[in-house]
Amino acid sequence: MLNSCILTGNLGADPEIFYSSEGDPVATFNLAFRSSKKKTGWIKITCFQKLAEITERHLHKGARIAVVGILDQNKWETDEGVTRSSIQLIANTIEFIKTDGRGFGDNPPDDVPI
Repeated sequence: MLNSCILTGNLGADPEIFYSSEGDPVATFNLAFRSSKKKTGWIKITCFQKLAEITERHLHKGARIAVVGILDQNKWETDEGVTRSSIQLIANTIEFIKTDGRGFGDNPPDDVPI
């Protein structure tokens, strides 16, 4: 079964970065996307390793990006016995549509689109 998703939207806040127990960087941020003409949806985006480092260095609140990744669902039970779930997008690729140029200096590299 194919699990692939492409979303475009704007970051709701600067990415947050932390490190796994193995020392690998992990970045997360919320992406606002248009789900209909008058409705905005939000989804958590998670990036690992090199993509997490790029995300931390170049993205910021308000940046417009396109993300290609897979959907992942987490399920858990609260202390009261209620089942909860959340969906996140595990990013494989990020295309920069509009940023403030953060982290690129005066001359952005050819292989990293802005």
